[in-house]
Amino acid sequence: MTTTPPPVAELPTPSFSPLYQQIKSLILQSLHAGEWKPGEPIPSEIDLAARFRVSQGTVRKAIDELAAENLVVRRQGKGTFVATHAEQHVQYRFLKLVPDTGDADAEGPAERQIVDCRRLRATADVARALALRTGDAVLQVRRVLSYRGTPTILEDLWLPGTPFKGLTAERLAQWHGPMYAMFETEFGVRMVRAEEKIRAVLPDAAQAALLGVTTATPLLSVERVAHTYHDTPMELRRGLYRTDTHHYRNELG
Repeated sequence: MTTTPPPVAELPTPSFSPLYQQIKSLILQSLHAGEWKPGEPIPSEIDLAARFRVSQGTVRKAIDELAAENLVVRRQGKGTFVATHAEQHVQYRFLKLVPDTGDADAEGPAERQIVDCRRLRATADVARALALRTGDAVLQVRRVLSYRGTPTILEDLWLPGTPFKGLTAERLAQWHGPMYAMFETEFGVRMVRAEEKIRAVLPDAAQAALLGVTTATPLLSVERVAHTYHDTPMELRRGLYRTDTHHYRNELG
């Protein structure tokens, strides 16, 4: 008895990514493995082309995409470097709250107060956001950011326990740069992209006390999940923002 082969439309179709996308993935693997650290140069396009046995143009297209995603930075006459949150122009890439005056430089960096830092077991919603199992170890940090003496942002952060082993309130308090710069410098974790949910909320009594407002004060709630390479979630951050003297500003396009 003979069998009839299935129609062509039912046969699986192999999917192939463009060559430059494959090279981009290989470079991302090296970044994730720490072959080139934040702030360090990556090999030249010629060297990478020889390494991967492709044309220089293919490598250039891959690096163009990495640069557009703020994963690497091109410097005229110097080469291409791994992007870092320690650089001035990307230090506050994920912080979009600016003063109504528009002069963030005159306002200066925020004063930071670490309210709490403790290890605990992940609840179901935290585990889901961080791609963990319920009950896995996480680090929870609560801090207040103040501008010119006025508490303006209350943040709760949850971090996976294993990558951030050794992070304490003391280490956070002693660090004077951006928190993401600390993560990449001290723990080898670089946040490369984030997604946010924004809504208006009223604070509970404890939150209102930390921000110096009443429980009837409307606040901006920003929930952010930050990812490292390969879209691995590494931080859940829930922030409450006062907007009486500041506003949330984002650039589209």
